[in-house]
Amino acid sequence: MENQVIRIGSVGVGGIWSGVHEPGIRKSPNLELVAICDIDREKLDAVGEKYGIPAERRFTDYHDLIRCPDVDAVDICTSNDAHFEIARAAIEAGKPYDLEKPITMTAAQAKQLAQATRVKALPNMVCFSYRFKAAARYARELIASGKIGRVYHVDMQYFQAWGLPRFNTPRVWRFVKSRTGSGALGDLGCHALDLVRFVTGKEYTRLVGHVGTYVHERQNLDGTGMGPVDVDDFCNYMADMEDAISVSFQITRFGYGRGNYQRMEIYGSEGAIVYSLDAQPGEEDVIEVCTGDVYAEGRVFSRLPIPDRCRSDQMQSFADILLKKGDGLAATVEDGLKNQQAVDAVLASAEQGKWLVL
Repeated sequence: MENQVIRIGSVGVGGIWSGVHEPGIRKSPNLELVAICDIDREKLDAVGEKYGIPAERRFTDYHDLIRCPDVDAVDICTSNDAHFEIARAAIEAGKPYDLEKPITMTAAQAKQLAQATRVKALPNMVCFSYRFKAAARYARELIASGKIGRVYHVDMQYFQAWGLPRFNTPRVWRFVKSRTGSGALGDLGCHALDLVRFVTGKEYTRLVGHVGTYVHERQNLDGTGMGPVDVDDFCNYMADMEDAISVSFQITRFGYGRGNYQRMEIYGSEGAIVYSLDAQPGEEDVIEVCTGDVYAEGRVFSRLPIPDRCRSDQMQSFADILLKKGDGLAATVEDGLKNQQAVDAVLASAEQGKWLVL
């Protein structure tokens, strides 16, 4: 794109947009928020007033936002069930887009988006936000440089606590299969799948999984009583990757005391790396490494300073992609397709009780 300032139209102005996307757009010198869309008119107008979006660029129909001549690129932050249709409309209009994860409800839909994007050669980004954590990027560098030798095992945990009964969380869309596709797996587990793939640089070859639900009913948002929860509260799964790397995953919304906790342990022939996020309240991402004599008395994991070159920002990365100066590390729709294939395989494996080859 020729313009140094890219005009963004955002579809879906809920929590993930207000917490991550909008601040990133505002911070970037190359992005300008010019239009918004949401099916909730009251929320739409409130957000429009807050951010100075004129009434004529506040839309309740995403087709109108995509057609708006003032919009250069589309920012998609809706519930999962709307991702496919909105992204497809952006592709058909020839407009670059960024898309929240998981990109679709099924791998079949994801394949359609990837193929259509490929045909149009459209710049795009999938918001696997933990790729922008400096510790994750540094871990990727260290592994690629051979710091820990051949990678044998990866153990990945991603724990949140907001599903616990004590919080009385109502039946929001993330608990409804028709809106979200899957529960903790599609919400947190897809991040874990992407992060392991990103850091190791390897592809999954087969997976096996188990999913479960603890709270089977929650209060409806409209106050009409209780409604069913038909998605998973937790999931445990294993994967094999290229080069015979073995991976285990633990994912839950019932991790008492955890806010947004991640821990990835990577074990190789010459050392080990631990990446963690939110291990202590207010603590950001950190990386620890253990190398040297495996039997030495001083074999401890030492925290490493993270080089400034590893620091990045999600929405600025989208701008860089549009300006043809991206670093190649952000996820694309092709990565989103591979991720959705893995998610679908975990769900199918849990139903069938066996390993599934990708």
